[in-house]
Amino acid sequence: MVYDDTPRTLILPLKYADRTENAALLARYMAGAASGLIGPDCVLVPVPLHRLRLFSRRYNQAALLARALGRLTGAAVIIDGLERPRATRPLEGLGRAARHARMHGAVGVRAYRQAAIQGRHMIVVDDVMTTGATLAACTRALLAAGAGRVDVLAAARACGQHEQQ
Repeated sequence: MVYDDTPRTLILPLKYADRTENAALLARYMAGAASGLIGPDCVLVPVPLHRLRLFSRRYNQAALLARALGRLTGAAVIIDGLERPRATRPLEGLGRAARHARMHGAVGVRAYRQAAIQGRHMIVVDDVMTTGATLAACTRALLAAGAGRVDVLAAARACGQHEQQ
């Protein structure tokens, strides 16, 4: 979906207002959009939150989306495959170059999940893709850990000034 008024009414409450039930509806849209992408050989992995942000939010909206997608499609899900070993400030308001710079080295693969990733088709799941900086950081980490293929799937794509900067 294009990240405009309607998707915002589902994603922002999911992300910030404990409306976790919105994950199931968004996952249905995502499963339809990715019907040719998600297969029995792939593994879904959510974009991770740093532990401090996870503690304050109490849940990871990308993990909720990945779980719901796994239930709908039968794909395997590794909720804790990726980690954010260091906190990053929010990316809102930054252009493409600044977002990519801030995310450099901010995501890694958990050591005990590396064997489960080796040679596999991984799909990184997130709620919104703006410039792709976070998804690119996740992709780099998975490829460095030996993933055979990495695709990304987001509920919505922001179309505006940030991805053009």
